[in-house]
Amino acid sequence: MNKEKFSLILTVINTGFVDLVMDAAKEAGAGGGTVIHGRGTGNAEIEKLFGLTIQPEKEVVLIVVKDEIAEAVLRAIYERAGLQTPGQGIAFCIPLDHVVGIGEATKNPNLAQEVASIEDKE
Repeated sequence: MNKEKFSLILTVINTGFVDLVMDAAKEAGAGGGTVIHGRGTGNAEIEKLFGLTIQPEKEVVLIVVKDEIAEAVLRAIYERAGLQTPGQGIAFCIPLDHVVGIGEATKNPNLAQEVASIEDKE
């Protein structure tokens, strides 16, 4: 198990703005992310409160980063795709207590070759 501290940055944005989020995150030091398609349940009260039209189709971007860059990545995402942008995104960070799988290739130099070998066979 990895002993480093990690955080999960979760971003919910309007459909079509994933590239903005990922470009901002990568420029701030993140490696990559996972995108999940979703649907919001916007209601009139939220629309009135924020002065925004809530678009039901959403994309959820999950990015795991080391704690020391989490704030910079979160800030970069918000500046590019936050509530006041066309992406109308919201982003937040969750500390992760236990993480496995991240950095395993650096601990096992043969792992990258093993994965490449499996991919070649497919």
